[in-house]
Amino acid sequence: METPKLNLLQRLRLESLWGGMRLFAVMPYWFKYRIAGSFLFFLLCYVLRYRSKVVRTNLRNSFPEKSERELRTIRRRFYRTLAEIFVDTVDLAHCSRRKARRMLVIEGFEEHRERVLGRDWIAMLAHFGCWEYCSFWGLYEPTQKVVAVYHPLHDPVMECLYLRLRNSSYATTVAMKECVRFYLRHRETGFEGKHMGLGLIADQNPPRRPNSHWFSFLNQDTIFFDGGEKLALKFRLPVYFTRMERLGPGRYRMSFEMIYDGVEEVAENEITERYVRHLEAMIRERPELWMWSHRRWKHKR
Repeated sequence: METPKLNLLQRLRLESLWGGMRLFAVMPYWFKYRIAGSFLFFLLCYVLRYRSKVVRTNLRNSFPEKSERELRTIRRRFYRTLAEIFVDTVDLAHCSRRKARRMLVIEGFEEHRERVLGRDWIAMLAHFGCWEYCSFWGLYEPTQKVVAVYHPLHDPVMECLYLRLRNSSYATTVAMKECVRFYLRHRETGFEGKHMGLGLIADQNPPRRPNSHWFSFLNQDTIFFDGGEKLALKFRLPVYFTRMERLGPGRYRMSFEMIYDGVEEVAENEITERYVRHLEAMIRERPELWMWSHRRWKHKR
């Protein structure tokens, strides 16, 4: 991924941020999660009250069956998760292969490896827990390259910072608008000679189109990005829902559930519908791990 060009002041800002993150990342585990994480939780939840109105509205509309007390509990746990994800992300600034394997374990690794070995495939992700850890698949399976499809940030300094965090010997980033061209360019030869696992986060709020398909999701009419489905059908790629389970602070377990085998004849929007149903079930199981601060339902039917 080509990085934005920065002027002198922007480069100084970038290197200052990167240096601070590298320093924080080598701090002891107890300091990062018990001290810094607790401080961030207090700041976000009780001082800044970060997007508290958005969080309250999203939770109330998604779980009308829950009492105010239950919603308050989920809300506090969400802010705890948000603080922890911030620590998780900064911690990636100094992440060895050994450290990454402690941060993420893959359930059913051998079985999934057999299914995707020697071919390209799609992993459909969500803003659930620390989604940045999903790129560690490339550490476990060195014959494949993780291609993280993402939306570029408007701030060039933050864009460069996140590219540093996300690009490595086992993962690379591609802007969503370049995704199809990128895949066509590397489809025959692979990327750096490796087969690709394309990671797409599909639970963001997409632009509304006249032909947008509406799904029932958490008791609300919702539209989803359909790029994963279009890629899968165009190139006959298998699609897997990526399930994340939090084991503890900075510790996750990842598994993959097939929702399309690359061959089956499916109705329009069926692949996305399967993704939505898997995602909703995962959120209902551990609601505090989803990003409730996103303005997910800006569009109305």
